[in-house]
Parts: sequence; C-alpha cells; structure tokens
Amino acid sequence: MSALIWKKIGLNNIRLEINSLGSSESRSNYRELLKQYFSDNKSQLDEDSIRRLNTNPLRILDSKNKDMATLIAQAPKMIDYLDEESEQHFLEFKEYLDNLAIEYAINPSLVRGLDYYNRTVFEWISNDLGSQGTICGGGRYDGLVEKMGGKPVPATGFAMGIERLVLLAKEQPEKVQQERLSLYFIALGRKAQKASMKISRDVHHALPDIVLTNDITIGSLNSQMKKADKSEADYALILGDEELKSNKITVKPLKGQGEQQLISLEGIIQHLQETL
Repeated sequence: MSALIWKKIGLNNIRLEINSLGSSESRSNYRELLKQYFSDNKSQLDEDSIRRLNTNPLRILDSKNKDMATLIAQAPKMIDYLDEESEQHFLEFKEYLDNLAIEYAINPSLVRGLDYYNRTVFEWISNDLGSQGTICGGGRYDGLVEKMGGKPVPATGFAMGIERLVLLAKEQPEKVQQERLSLYFIALGRKAQKASMKISRDVHHALPDIVLTNDITIGSLNSQMKKADKSEADYALILGDEELKSNKITVKPLKGQGEQQLISLEGIIQHLQETL
C-alpha cells in the first residue's frame, strides 16, 4: 500500500528497509542479550542510551549518535536469533516483496520504538531529507488489540510523516502529479454546510481523483470565493438556501472555462464526469 502511494504521487529516491523482531519470546531473549552487550560497553554509551539500557535496549540500536556507530554495528543482530516460525515468516515476507518487484534492503539494526511490535518492521527512507530521512514506518503488532482488552487479532500498519512528504514534493515538483481537477465547495449557511458534506462524500466516492476542498467556515460568499480563488481550484461548487430549495447546485468556473451553471443535485456527479 505504501509503495503504491509513492508511485501514485510520483516520489522517487525512496528506499525500503526491513527487519524482523521475531516473536515476543525470541525478542525477550534477544533484549536480555542486547542489554548484556551494552552493559559490558556502558562506558561508550551516551546519556540517552544509558537511560534506555534498562527500559528498552532495542532503542539504542536506533541511535543517531555517530560516536556509537561502531559499537551498534558490532552488537548482536536480532535476525540471527529468530525462532523458527519467525524466520520462516520473514522468508515468506521477502518472497512477497520479490513477487511484487518491490526493492528492499535488510537493516538488522532497524527497530520500532514501541514494544508491541513483533516480526516484520519496515521504514521508507529518503536521502533528500538529511538525517531525518524516514518518511514512513511500521510493521506488525499482533498482540496490540489483545493488550487493549480485545480478542487476539493479527495486525499491521504504519505511520507517515506528512510534513516530510510535503518537503519532498516541493523538492521534486516536476515529478509530482499536479494535473488533478480541483474543486472548492462553498456552503452558505448551516443547512447547506451539512448537505455539502454528504455531496462531497458522494463526489469523492464516484470521482476519487478529484481534489475537493470543503469550506466549513460558513463564511460569506465573498470571503469563501476569495479562498477558492487563492486555492487555485478549477471550479467552485456553491450551495446556499436558494439552491437547496430548488434542489440544485451552482458550478462556477474559476479559470475562464465557460459560463456558470445551475445543476440539479441528483445530476451533479454525472455533470462532473461528463463535462469536467
């Protein structure tokens, strides 16, 4: 899913790094092994790593302190201490990636900061953002739902750095798709605003590639039109009390593409599909 997102918006120079943290049992054993290793080399740890030594020694592997790079590189690797099932799981995971032609690199030092992760962990990293190059990270957390009081549920997911993605997009604007049709929904009054949310949802379902901004400020027509122009949208959809009474909506071109039209609410999606 995340690989498709980069492809969809045209971002390049992003690499995938993966690792396996094994089962909770093998990870617990590894944690003790790692704790012993860093305790034996405590004089080389920085203050932050000393604090993590007893709470979460795996996080020391994620340290960006260059003075500890050699120490971390020589630390025992979780991937060398996987239980048999986790080792097979990681093998099958790599086979899926190969089958989908998703390139990756195994990073034995890759960990996630939260202790409910198990087996697969991954990060998408860009070299164009300096030391803060991770734009997306996640993995498996099969025990999380149960820890929260639910039934055991296999789970996986990821978090994404939206601000970092924006920075990347600004650095390579020629590669990012910018041809998508943009609409700005202007709602005049509380009733119109509520109706606009439902219409927006229906438009998004039917036309997922359209960028639709829904103004929920319920400001004046003039103030919302100014924002619509500033957003550089292609068209404004205007819905007020008069339109609601007549069961219609106004479609106003914002870039000189023709005349303003009054369209029935039932026909707005078909109109967008056929003419825009």
